[in-house]
Amino acid sequence: MADTSSVEMPTLRRDDPDDVVGRLEEDIIFGRFPPAARLTEDALMSRYGTSRHFVRQALVEMERRGIVRREKNVGATVRFFSAEEIRQIYEVREMLTRQAALMIPLPAPQSLIDEITELQRQYCTRADAHDLRGIHEANDAFHVALFSACGNPYLVRALQDYMNLTLPMRAKNLADREGLAQSRRQHDMMIDLLKGRDSWALAQLCVDHMQFSKSDYLARIAGEARR
Repeated sequence: MADTSSVEMPTLRRDDPDDVVGRLEEDIIFGRFPPAARLTEDALMSRYGTSRHFVRQALVEMERRGIVRREKNVGATVRFFSAEEIRQIYEVREMLTRQAALMIPLPAPQSLIDEITELQRQYCTRADAHDLRGIHEANDAFHVALFSACGNPYLVRALQDYMNLTLPMRAKNLADREGLAQSRRQHDMMIDLLKGRDSWALAQLCVDHMQFSKSDYLARIAGEARR
């Protein structure tokens, strides 16, 4: 089992709890702390230059989001998902995604198209700058804005929960050149489909959009299992 104490980073004092949560999330979703890695409080305090209180707050928040597991007499670890769990999680996410996309009225109003286009511009800017956290945040903003157009906030909240749950599976893909290029192309296609009337094509594209990261993650854990 991997341990956070083996990951070095210069100490920098951080007294903002949101910053500690953000940096821990980033370390997990971009694979610096791999699945099943132990997250020891002392190592995290040193890494983030913060207090035990803020580290514990961050671990509680990551547990709430479903990507950290805390167990008595074991401590905190990055949650490991089996291949079957990943398939089941994506089945639910795909159903939610398809339904939300089908509920978006088409052609979309120009205000929505303008908003989505601007978010895509920001996404591409972050990608060109190789800003991993910026890419992740812009990507999620793009999809939340898109699916919010379905008009059902409860459906959008459920989708966000599954987006958070799959962060370690999909965000690592945003650092992959091929995956990022495909993501950018598909975002542009979504914007074009918002201007038309083919809801089924939009829904299918949104479902297809998540397959690269799913397949990539399944391949990676299969490769690790063979070692």
